Amino acid sequence: MPTVLSTEPLTAADRAERWHEAVSGTFMPMDVSLLEREPSPGTIVSSRLGNLHISRVQAGPQVVRRGKRHIARDDRTSLIVSLQQRGTATKEQDERETVIAPGEFSISDSSRLFRITLEEEFAFTSFHFPREELPVRNEDLRALTATAFTGEEGCAALVATYLARLAREAEGFDDAVGRRVAATALDLMVMFIDERRGRTAVEGTHAASASLQRVKEHILRNLGDPDLSPSRIAEAHFMSVRYLHRLFQLEDLTVGGWIRTQRLERCRRELLRPRAAQAGVAAIAQRWGFVSPSHFSRVFRAAYGTTPRAWQLQGRTGTHRGDVDGAPPER
Repeated sequence: MPTVLSTEPLTAADRAERWHEAVSGTFMPMDVSLLEREPSPGTIVSSRLGNLHISRVQAGPQVVRRGKRHIARDDRTSLIVSLQQRGTATKEQDERETVIAPGEFSISDSSRLFRITLEEEFAFTSFHFPREELPVRNEDLRALTATAFTGEEGCAALVATYLARLAREAEGFDDAVGRRVAATALDLMVMFIDERRGRTAVEGTHAASASLQRVKEHILRNLGDPDLSPSRIAEAHFMSVRYLHRLFQLEDLTVGGWIRTQRLERCRRELLRPRAAQAGVAAIAQRWGFVSPSHFSRVFRAAYGTTPRAWQLQGRTGTHRGDVDGAPPER
C-alpha cells in the first residue's frame, strides 16, 4: 500500500513545518523554503518496490537545499531520477545549473550538495536508487547531474517510458514482481549512464567480466554455505539479482548451475581421498553445501553417470582413469 502525506487538512500557518517534515522524512534530510506567504497544499504519495523508492509529489513554489550538515548526518546514499510533469525545476549540482521542463527528467546524487528551485506549482515523480547497487563510476554520475534529458530517443526514451509506467502501476505489483521490475529499472539506469558517457560494448564487457570474476571468487569461498543463493550473492556485491544473472550469461552459464558444478567437483575429488570412507558420503556432501543426501545422489549420478558410493568404491579399487574423468559441464 502506498504512503500518503498531505498538508491539505492543515491551516496555511501549519503547512510549512509539516511539509518540511514530510519532505525530509520521505526523501532525506534537507532544508525546504516555501515561497508563498500562504503555502499551497502539498501531497507526497510513496511506494516501495524492493530497494527502489518511488514518490509522486505535488506542491506549491519552494526551494529545496541539501547541504554539508545534511550529508554528514545521513548514511544513506541515493541516485535520484526525477520525471518532471508540471512546472519547471531549476537544478543545481556539481557546478551546473539547468532548467528541467515538463516531459524531461534529471539525475541528482544525494552524496553531494544540491539545490532545487521550483518557482510555480509543480508535480514530479522521483525514483531513489541505492547508490551501492549501481555499478557505475562516481565521475560518470558527476558528469550527468543537473542535466535535462528529453526522453525522446535512445536509452533516455526507454528510461523515461519505463519509469513512468512503473510509477503508474507500482501499487498493483506483489513483492516478487516488484523486485523484478525494480531490478530492470536499475539495469536501464546503468545502461543509460554508460551510453551517455560513451562506454563502448567492449569496455562494458571488460567491466562485466571483472565483476563476474569477483563473484565467482566469492562463491568459491562460500561453497559450503547451504544458504548460498543468487539473492545473497547479489546483496554481497551491491548489485541486482537480474544483473548477477546477466553476468553469468556472458559465459552461457547460470548462477545455480555453476554453483552446483563447483560443489559436485569438490565432492567428487574428496570421495577419492583415503579418509573419505570414515567421513561418509552424506558428510562430504553436507560439507560442500548439499543439504539432502538423496538430492546429492541424484545430481551426482546425472553429472557423472554413477552414484557417489559407487564412485568411491571404484576409487578404492583403482578403476578410475585419473581424477578428472567425468567432470560435469558448467551450466
